Amino acid sequence: MAPHDGAAHTPQLTARWKRGQSRGVGLGRGVIDRSHIGWRSKPAHVHVEAGQLRLFAKATGEKSPIYVDAAAAKAAGHRAIPAPPTFAFSINLLAQTAPSYLEVLGVPISRVLHGEQSFEYFNPIYAGDVITISTEIVDIYAKKNGALEFIVAANEAVNQNDELCVKLRSVIVVRNG
Repeated sequence: MAPHDGAAHTPQLTARWKRGQSRGVGLGRGVIDRSHIGWRSKPAHVHVEAGQLRLFAKATGEKSPIYVDAAAAKAAGHRAIPAPPTFAFSINLLAQTAPSYLEVLGVPISRVLHGEQSFEYFNPIYAGDVITISTEIVDIYAKKNGALEFIVAANEAVNQNDELCVKLRSVIVVRNG
């Protein structure tokens, strides 16, 4: 399937997805349509705010002052408050555009478990950056005779200077049956 810009989203699909009835979920095991491999979301833009970074640092127990204090960040050689290492996952959540890949696949959120997350870092993300991010479905596979299906999604986060900051990879587990 060619990369998709998300335009196939319809109100009917949304209604069926909210009821957990779209694209065969619940009709048996191993039902996610693999033809969606290669689907891409529309790029979304997220403005990174210092307050978001401070809140994230506090929530994750980050103790370094560079993640909460602009003066400490500058004294450490940063141009602004840097994003804590796993903040890119939050950017991905903030950037969700309609339809999400789960919606495109017809997967009700009630059947979803977050299985895995990995990051590959290239350039820091800072307060004040505008990050562009999009999602691509890179694999769909099943285990346990289709009782569990796995959706592998990849994201790339690029800053306003067109510099790659981070690549994210996530695996979502869908419980069937």
